[in-house]
Amino acid sequence: MSDSRSGCPIAMTLDIVGDRWTLVILRDLHLGKRRFSQFLDSPERIATNVLSDRLALMEREGLVAKSLYQDRPKRYEYRLSEKGEALLPVLQAMSRWANRFVPDSWTTPPEFLNRKTP
Repeated sequence: MSDSRSGCPIAMTLDIVGDRWTLVILRDLHLGKRRFSQFLDSPERIATNVLSDRLALMEREGLVAKSLYQDRPKRYEYRLSEKGEALLPVLQAMSRWANRFVPDSWTTPPEFLNRKTP
């Protein structure tokens, strides 16, 4: 991303994944969701236009790869790239932190916390 606020690694990472939805979509991808309708079923209830925008951003940034699974109408599924997979430990750390310090956060499923990056 060429329009970063600074060269700080944290600021640069936030410039890519620091919006309200990208990490939630990454969570869903790590949990096996692949299709647009599956992302819409998440409890956070993302709007369709926001989801389209975030998936396009994630593809441009190399976090996901999009592939056609149906021609008429055109429908795509999304898979994590190596770059997207590498964010799993960050998501796991955030989940552990919230489970420890944020009252009423949902208990993170062990299959998510124990998942290893390929």
